[in-house]
Amino acid sequence: MKIHAYLSFSGNCREAMTFYHKCLGGELIFQTVGESTLYKKMPKQMKACIVHATLTKDALVLQGSDMVSQTGLVKGNAISLSLDCSSEKEIKEVYAKLSVNGQADHLLEDTFWGALFGGLTDKYGNHWLLNYHKK
Repeated sequence: MKIHAYLSFSGNCREAMTFYHKCLGGELIFQTVGESTLYKKMPKQMKACIVHATLTKDALVLQGSDMVSQTGLVKGNAISLSLDCSSEKEIKEVYAKLSVNGQADHLLEDTFWGALFGGLTDKYGNHWLLNYHKK
């Protein structure tokens, strides 16, 4: 069994997932309303909305969608995306990229558990925790 992060957006899923792709690398796949059987049931202006997006890189799987409930999108701080990085170079690069136009909540620092750790809120309001456990 595995668990994947699934992010909800309100019309800007393509933009956000493309941003994450530029920050993290990997392969990004989109499926739009217009490419699905939902198109017949949805308003025409939703044709370009993302039904499902998947970004994969090695064991990383980040998914997203523009399909939110009728109550709309509600952002909160109850969930963070935790990213275990493979090197000090990688954690510094990813932290710098993800924090562009966002907020550095916790600058990268050495921790008592032997890791380089930091936290941020990206420009889409999603919270990230980055960790690199030093060998």
